[in-house]
Amino acid sequence: MHATLSSVDVPHQIFLRVNDFCRYQGLPPVFEVELVGLTREVPVYGGIYTIHADKIIGEVERTDLIVIPILCGPAPELLTGNEDFIPWIQQQHNRGAEVASLCVGAYLLAPTGLLNGKKCSIHWHAVSEFRHMYPDVHVVGDKIITDEQGIYTGGGGFSYMNLLLYLIEKYTNREMCVLASKMFQIEIDRKSQAPFVIFMGQKEHGDELIKKAQEFIESNYQDKITTEQLTTVLFTDKRNLERRFKKATSNTVGEYIQRVRVEAVKKGLETSSKTIMELMYEVGYSDSKAFRTLFKKITGLTPVAYRSKYVGSGLLRK
Repeated sequence: MHATLSSVDVPHQIFLRVNDFCRYQGLPPVFEVELVGLTREVPVYGGIYTIHADKIIGEVERTDLIVIPILCGPAPELLTGNEDFIPWIQQQHNRGAEVASLCVGAYLLAPTGLLNGKKCSIHWHAVSEFRHMYPDVHVVGDKIITDEQGIYTGGGGFSYMNLLLYLIEKYTNREMCVLASKMFQIEIDRKSQAPFVIFMGQKEHGDELIKKAQEFIESNYQDKITTEQLTTVLFTDKRNLERRFKKATSNTVGEYIQRVRVEAVKKGLETSSKTIMELMYEVGYSDSKAFRTLFKKITGLTPVAYRSKYVGSGLLRK
């Protein structure tokens, strides 16, 4: 498995430490933690490190929980060499095992079919590509954790540690979850990755007409743009444009314009000393209440809270 070392080591350490916390309280350990691979020795990072598996999959008759780590590499290659895990995960789930994927570990969970019709959280950067690869999965790119009948997924980067806390609470109790949060200094109950999202446009779809529409929006977002205007520029009809735009980007034309404008304001809040009102007017909004509501809906934060979170300490603010 081409996994990141930290996403193997950190869950391993945290679950073992929870056992230590139990012992300190005079309780029996909760978890029996094992690293399971297709082979005994699993090289990672091009062989710089090697993970020693406690067992290979054929030696595991039954388990209660499978944690799929973060996979490395381009999406089409993530399953290369890992295909034998798919029937094993299905088999273990049929025997009662719950399954959790960390970040883009969902690329290995999805082919099992266990995510079909269910919500799935994944790194925000992978949302568009994942939706196209697995259309039967309901991707929720703003969420950090999903729990669908014992199938768990966790958002991107190191936010998978919030999923680990969630699992600790489910398998032990709230007190143990809080203790783990404090000991490992993981912010507890963080539910959204929206403040971290960088909207880069979804252009991996291959629809050249829609790419032209996106490019027009991104070059003219300060102006009032209508669907009718786009149909004139692109020599198409409204119904065709709206249908293809939604299919390609998972956004309506109006939603895409909003996302582009909010992203421009985010960059202004991060890098300039302009006021929120100035930035709002620059991208074409005049109703401050409506804009602030939209900004919070997309980012999970108010403009003031967003600036406070990301502004450099040396940046002058008005």
